[in-house]
Amino acid sequence: MRFLFVVAPLFGHLAPMRGVADRLVADGHEVAWAGAGGWLRERFGPDATVFDCASPRFADTSLRPPDLRGPAAFQFLVDGYLVPLATEMLPGVRSAIERYRPDLVLADQHTWAGGAAAHLAGVPWATSAPTTAELVEPLPAGIAAWVTRRLADACPAEPDPRWSPSLVLAYTTPDLVRPVSVPENVRWVGPTLTEAGDHDWTPPWDRGRPLVVVTLGTANGAAGERFLRVCAEALSARTDLDTLVVDPDGVLGDAARDGNDAAFGGPDAAFGGNVRTVRWIPYLAVLRRTSLVICHSGQNTACDALWHGIPLVVAPIRDDQPAVAAQVVAAGAAVRLRFARAGVAQVAAAVDTVLGDPAYAAAAARIGASFRAAGGAGAAADALVELALASTPSATARA
Repeated sequence: MRFLFVVAPLFGHLAPMRGVADRLVADGHEVAWAGAGGWLRERFGPDATVFDCASPRFADTSLRPPDLRGPAAFQFLVDGYLVPLATEMLPGVRSAIERYRPDLVLADQHTWAGGAAAHLAGVPWATSAPTTAELVEPLPAGIAAWVTRRLADACPAEPDPRWSPSLVLAYTTPDLVRPVSVPENVRWVGPTLTEAGDHDWTPPWDRGRPLVVVTLGTANGAAGERFLRVCAEALSARTDLDTLVVDPDGVLGDAARDGNDAAFGGPDAAFGGNVRTVRWIPYLAVLRRTSLVICHSGQNTACDALWHGIPLVVAPIRDDQPAVAAQVVAAGAAVRLRFARAGVAQVAAAVDTVLGDPAYAAAAARIGASFRAAGGAGAAADALVELALASTPSATARA
């Protein structure tokens, strides 16, 4: 069968879909992608089937001013990103469907053109929900009405292209989001971890001490300078721990380019020999050796850590991150800090609390077990195939 995956050029939105795509291809199906062509080809290579529907500018994570928070950040997300993205992508996605003739479209929840184009073409479609924030905490009525109006300015709003009436893939489980009432078409599949591009990893230290990873994801570089620096300073005093501070934009300086290995850097003179600032890490490989993650509580970053049974210190910045942070804290697997106000003492105390109380690791292990039991990429792929077979006679003939 043929599947068309429609996604914005945002790594956190692509990551769970990539795991599903890898499983579908392994099972003998075909997967094509619609989005920012150059950005997608950088990740999948020249042999991937890619339909270029979006300008490269939508991959620029600096489009949104780093100091925006709360309602202002959400308004910019909608008016400054989601609406223009949908407006630009809709014609291209419609053309991609006409040319590729997929049996089913999987549309990222925030890439509105995917669901709208599939509906207009009469093709069955499912939603990839990169975060559960709106599933478990619907927007207030006034804000929801405003979003619906803005959505209608960009593409057909009926049915709501954010939510497929047939299938919504949620990359978590009720063990994390807690008891919540959701539509019957929501499938809890857990994280869809993929080993694509993963690496074997050897720590740059040979001391065998617990490892702490500090990361704010891929879209918070300028906004995160103060917090990353505070974490590095707090952990430099913990000579019983080793720390990797992930600084993809180099906001802490050039330390990540020092040392014998450009990927992992050398000891950071500014913070001490037990702290290294790095531009990039093979996250899943590093997690296998990690004892604690300090992060912004992005859905993928947090859930990947929990999948490995790793507790967290969370400091949400904006968007869905406060909702995800609340879930992890309520589940007993994290301590929460205030991103804009936490200082060295607060970070140090949070680290001591989580590493000093085995209940946090036990809660993370419990959630991780529920993730693995949910089936991940395999369960998601099976759900898509099932929907395609039930919806499209031609798909049944080709299966």
